[in-house]
Amino acid sequence: MAPAAPENSAPPAVSVIGIGADGWTGLPDASRAALRDAQVLIGGARQLALLPQRCTGQRVTWPTPLRPAVPALLTAHRGSRIAVLASGDPMFYGIGRALAETLGPDALHVLPHPSSVSYACARIGWPLEDTETVTLVGRPAARLAAALHDGRRLLVLSADAATPATVAALLRERGFGPSRMRVLEQLGGEHEDCTDGTADTWQHPPGDPLNVIAVDCRRAPDALRLGAVPGLPDAAYEHDGQLTKRHIRAATLAALAPAPGELLWDVGGGSGSIAIEWMRTHPSLRAIGVERDTARAARIARNADRLGVPGLRVVEGRAPAALAGLPAPDAVFIGGGLTVPGLLDACWDALPTGGRLVANTVTLESEALLAARHRRHGGDLVRLAVAHAVPVGGFTGWRQAMPVTQWSVTKNPRTPLAARAPGDNA
Repeated sequence: MAPAAPENSAPPAVSVIGIGADGWTGLPDASRAALRDAQVLIGGARQLALLPQRCTGQRVTWPTPLRPAVPALLTAHRGSRIAVLASGDPMFYGIGRALAETLGPDALHVLPHPSSVSYACARIGWPLEDTETVTLVGRPAARLAAALHDGRRLLVLSADAATPATVAALLRERGFGPSRMRVLEQLGGEHEDCTDGTADTWQHPPGDPLNVIAVDCRRAPDALRLGAVPGLPDAAYEHDGQLTKRHIRAATLAALAPAPGELLWDVGGGSGSIAIEWMRTHPSLRAIGVERDTARAARIARNADRLGVPGLRVVEGRAPAALAGLPAPDAVFIGGGLTVPGLLDACWDALPTGGRLVANTVTLESEALLAARHRRHGGDLVRLAVAHAVPVGGFTGWRQAMPVTQWSVTKNPRTPLAARAPGDNA
């Protein structure tokens, strides 16, 4: 038997009710009871219009933009029985997240409805666990590019009726024009519909704004193949020569060891390849690219957009001054400017205990600096050399690229004495 609740425990302050295109008739009894009992009903205009008159609470439409308005709106109706309407499952890309972050999860009573993703998979016979979902609601369409792989199945949550045409154009531009697209509208409602076609031939006019797009990803034969791990082809990037080359890039990302939710500083961003491939390894990863050159900073943003991580933040400025005020990183990569006074110290000081720093260089001066830091802090000091086969007359030989010296280290609470060389003041 469960223990009795404390006498002073309060019921959840807010009921969060998922509702579908089928409206009131599709709601279970518990959801209907919460809506009838509510003194204040908050939701989008379309959702509120689905409720019958016997839901007598004051109807309040969400303002725009929604997210910043949540705390003030809840405060304005404190003490009332509040019910918030959400499309489908409130905790799946819905308002439930904002409410939980504002009030705390214990203050919510969430009554979900089948999500549009569940409905879509049921209609087209896709296993939900094998289908990736990408939302474009309030997010740039470019983020879809990171999920494009031949043979994958995607469900795209649309922002509005124009989203399918936007998705079709992006698929064509990224070399996935042969992909099949199905736009499923008003899922679960009496006006449910499906429009079918391919991105290459998509000319359908905008339909219902309440839609989900199912994409069977098919890469065009001549499109550049982009893998799911670091080490994308150099041709994937727009650059002026300031690019960490493919094999060195893969080794650098392995040393940085990204984990979900972490933040990277990419100092001396060049073309942005390290920050971009850091973010491509998991959708929750974040990165800030710091670049002093205006043209290169703009190029980083273009590369990030094209490769599906438009959330990459680009800071134009000269480090270390440009690092001031940035959120603390979990990892730092230094790809240039190691000899700038104070740069390495500023990056090291910004790292929390357990944070990682990786620095690459091809010059003797910077290599000496990294060797001194290796003596002081430990870590791994390696030299990476890559050679490519090239024509030599009628034969084939090796052309050696400039070797790269790499120092990688994890910041510990204190540096072991064994790692500090006598007389080392670096």
